[in-house]
Amino acid sequence: MKNKLLIQLTLACFFLVTPLVSHGAQRPDPTEQMKPFVHKVMEILKNADFKEDPKCIICKRLIDVSRERFDFNEMSKRVLGRAWRKLNKEERADFVDLFTRLLQYAYIGKLEQYTGQKVIFKGERIRGKRAEVKTELNDGQQSVAVSYIMLLEGDQWMIYDVIIEGVSLVRNYREQFKEILRKEKYSGLVRQIEKKVKQLEEERRQRFSQKN
Repeated sequence: MKNKLLIQLTLACFFLVTPLVSHGAQRPDPTEQMKPFVHKVMEILKNADFKEDPKCIICKRLIDVSRERFDFNEMSKRVLGRAWRKLNKEERADFVDLFTRLLQYAYIGKLEQYTGQKVIFKGERIRGKRAEVKTELNDGQQSVAVSYIMLLEGDQWMIYDVIIEGVSLVRNYREQFKEILRKEKYSGLVRQIEKKVKQLEEERRQRFSQKN
């Protein structure tokens, strides 16, 4: 069940395919801005051959494309909480890169199990520079409630959190990191994440070696 929810969360992060009705407000529409992003993601997946991609090069391409609509800097800032303020510019950049790599293997690597799931939009709420877009992920047999939490940066709506069935990706990592920071400080957290990334990379290599 845990793995299935993880796959659904990953898919939900990328497949935003049903337009919302415009509210007519003098602000950019988050769904309209996502359309070209969605098109790029779906084109990559449509032509992807994960069986020939043991190093998950496709995953990296998806991460690169996702930077158009996901604010990994804001996500990293929120998962670190107070610890973020103690980092210098270089340390922040390094952490964003490391956290993005973690997401690449922990979530995006699961897209090899994509089977054409779609997202149905259920509504949106906009309050100032923040928005929540409510959706339903449907695979034809079951549906899962997913919300996208967004921040208006200039004239662009950027996603900084994804909530599936009430569980926040950012809050989930923040709670995990908070405990590690308390026990092992920031350097210990970095070591733990690096270790996890290597573990996920190795698990992926082993899966492909078993298949081949």
